[in-house]
Amino acid sequence: MKELTETINGLTQELRRGTIIIGVLSLLSEPQYGYSLVTVLEENGINVDPGTLYPLLRRLEKQQLLESSWDTNEARPRKYYVLSPTGKEVYEQLCLEWKSLSVSIESLIGGGGNNDGIG
Repeated sequence: MKELTETINGLTQELRRGTIIIGVLSLLSEPQYGYSLVTVLEENGINVDPGTLYPLLRRLEKQQLLESSWDTNEARPRKYYVLSPTGKEVYEQLCLEWKSLSVSIESLIGGGGNNDGIG
């Protein structure tokens, strides 16, 4: 039973990786800082640990999908992220791919494919 749980947890984590990326990109048409992203994602049912989010933001920025700037007007400086022009294009393409995959997977698990009745 423990092995099964570990397998399910590992596979679930793999599924979540891509959804977290598209979820983050979906929120960055307007500037957001890290903690605000965590909050909005959680409000929408996507729980993400800050220890996962911040490295992801840095990686997306390094890939030139995000631009960042510091707001030092508050007592605590915050780094804000927003989609770059390239990031907007990549996000749009990922959305198209997501929608296509979603339809295909739904047809498989929703009864349209050859399955054992799950879904």
